[in-house]
Amino acid sequence: MNDLHDRHRAVIPDWVALYYRDPLEITHGEGRHVWDAEGRRYLDFFGGILTTMTAHALPEVTKAVAEQAGRIIHSSTLYLNRPMVELAERIAGLSGIPDARVFFTTSGTEANDTALLLATAYRGSNQILAMRNSYHGRSFSTVGITGNRAWSPTGLSPLQTLYVHGGVRTRGPYAHYGDEEFTEACVADLEDLLGHTRNVAALIAEPIQGVGGFTSPPDGLYAAFRRVLDRHGILWIADEVQTGWGRTGEHFWGWQAHGQAGPPDILTFAKGIGNGMSVGGVVARAEVMNCLDANSISTFGGSPVTMAAGLANLSYLLEHDLQGNARRVGGLLIERIRAACAGVPAVREVRGRGLMIGIELTEPGTDRANPDAAAAVLEAARENGLLIGKGGGHDTSALRIAPPLSLTVSEAEEGAALLEAALRSL
Repeated sequence: MNDLHDRHRAVIPDWVALYYRDPLEITHGEGRHVWDAEGRRYLDFFGGILTTMTAHALPEVTKAVAEQAGRIIHSSTLYLNRPMVELAERIAGLSGIPDARVFFTTSGTEANDTALLLATAYRGSNQILAMRNSYHGRSFSTVGITGNRAWSPTGLSPLQTLYVHGGVRTRGPYAHYGDEEFTEACVADLEDLLGHTRNVAALIAEPIQGVGGFTSPPDGLYAAFRRVLDRHGILWIADEVQTGWGRTGEHFWGWQAHGQAGPPDILTFAKGIGNGMSVGGVVARAEVMNCLDANSISTFGGSPVTMAAGLANLSYLLEHDLQGNARRVGGLLIERIRAACAGVPAVREVRGRGLMIGIELTEPGTDRANPDAAAAVLEAARENGLLIGKGGGHDTSALRIAPPLSLTVSEAEEGAALLEAALRSL
């Protein structure tokens, strides 16, 4: 393994992060488990950064990929593509957006990049509103709107970005308010901000901030924002790269917790729909999607193989009610995690919903981030046979728990026990 690590460092950029002091090579997986190069098995509570949404080596998906690869692997969007049209039809119907059009990309970064292109072209403006503590990808434009210093390596951007309060419920100047007062204060902040700007193209927001540590506002905040945005003609982009497809349990899309004022104008997705295959995309009503007045295609977006995977994965998800499983098993898991964290001085907050759970760690008795504790728990969990993630806008001091949506009750109990042992090791 050290040899592979040395080879990695010799040819891969320094800024491509690796987890663990002794980095892990994952060789194969099945269900909710993966194995490393030494043959050790781990319970996977991170799913390749929320990408292995249903299960590792899901037979329905691997069969669809193999069968499609045996026919044709690639053609591009210059040709009619039956799997792409079929998946687009299903996603358009599920999106909640009227007269929806779907454009496929290869990643969430590219999906958000496309959404920004659409919004700025439609509105004739390069001004964007984004949330503090947000993350939207690693392209030049998406880095430029990311509100998380740890993931924004440059201040240069083709866009003018202003950051809005509200994505983090328990930090910032409004944290001491109740939910209703918090929402009112954030709306007032938005109203004030718009009084100082020129024509704004869009607000982009994750219903639950992923890289930010699974933080979220009170339900209904983005609906309240939407009413303000509508008065100004500003578009709402819902970044569902991590929250989509039923992961939150209560809703199929994260925006539905804020749906009182209707669906977003633009919705972006990626990660889970491909269950590991490279699939992303944008959904928008036809008026917005069709606003581009120049030719455009995608070489790799909508690949027949990835579309076949997406179709099989979406069918499995719906037929097995994995959203309902995320609600039921996720509810059990978060209660077990809360119990495990009780009495651990470094735990500031356990938050989340469905199978999207965050644990924020601070220096005991303070609100100061504790990245060393987060790193220590990550290492201890791995030693115990559990893989989890990290995140957070305050020095990466939040643990991220996001197992595949087919997680069983017994696996949830096992994972919570392994996590408790890692937390107690602090």
